[in-house]
Amino acid sequence: MPTVEFYKQRADQCQRDAEAADLANVRDRHLTSRDVWLEMADRVERTTQGRVEQAAEKSAFSFP
Repeated sequence: MPTVEFYKQRADQCQRDAEAADLANVRDRHLTSRDVWLEMADRVERTTQGRVEQAAEKSAFSFP
């Protein structure tokens, strides 16, 4: 399973590729890809946080 770090690395690479692009349509494509990679990283972070919160709630209600 890819990690948040992987997604952010790909977003960084897309940013560098966009900065190096000479053509506007190529630059736009890289920037769009960057935004998608960042959204996937955010989604994984939110999912992970939600799971942590659910686990904490379950452990708070568990009986010995």
